[in-house]
Amino acid sequence: MKNMQSELLLLRDAFPEEPAMGPSLSRVLLDQVAAGSRGPTVRLSRPGRVVAFGRRDTTSPGYREAVAAARAGGFEAMERIAGGRAAAYTEGTLSLTMTFADPTPAKRTNQRFEYAASVAREALAGIGVDSRVGEVEGEYCPGAFSVNSGGRTKLVGIGQRMIRGAAHVGFVIAVRDAALIRRVLEPVYSSLGLDWNPSTVGSVEDEIGDVGLETVEDALLRRISEDSRLVVTELDADTIAEARSGTGRFRSPA
Repeated sequence: MKNMQSELLLLRDAFPEEPAMGPSLSRVLLDQVAAGSRGPTVRLSRPGRVVAFGRRDTTSPGYREAVAAARAGGFEAMERIAGGRAAAYTEGTLSLTMTFADPTPAKRTNQRFEYAASVAREALAGIGVDSRVGEVEGEYCPGAFSVNSGGRTKLVGIGQRMIRGAAHVGFVIAVRDAALIRRVLEPVYSSLGLDWNPSTVGSVEDEIGDVGLETVEDALLRRISEDSRLVVTELDADTIAEARSGTGRFRSPA
């Protein structure tokens, strides 16, 4: 499918030392786009080492134990803006989020999922990955629009959040560090009481050998540029300050 936006603002700002800035900034951008004070925006960044919990995780009896397990494994813990279950990010992952204005966002939920999945799948296919859209049985943070390699291992998880007037859809690509992701998620999922198959964790590096984050970033931006003109921009000080002031909403409890 094709993206409906002819132009997208491109942000590259990252805050790896402040993991909660990711979801907090996503919420600020979502509000701005909904209000019409910002145009449709894509943000491509490199997150820090963190386990991102979904809303259902936060209501689990084992949530605090899972947070403690993540931190014991050297990962910070946060609560993300979109749904799904726990997912782990490392220095070897990439985060791409897209925020679109939409007066009736619920009507185009699947369309946005399909677009995000096509961006990830086609970008990875372009660098030699046997990328496919679909859930791998037993995958972590399962989803129908996950992107996998050869139907065997999950490489990309996609989530979405809607508010009145706008929608946010985003995904994280595991470029490398599959073993590290697997290691931290095993005690986290055990604490949450979730069944999964750790062998379904994959990475781009596992599939095509040594690959830099820049290679995957370039592939993603080329794919998006097929549909939209990307306009590189920077975050203004007020937006950063607003996002930073809201990080407490997204930090997992001690």
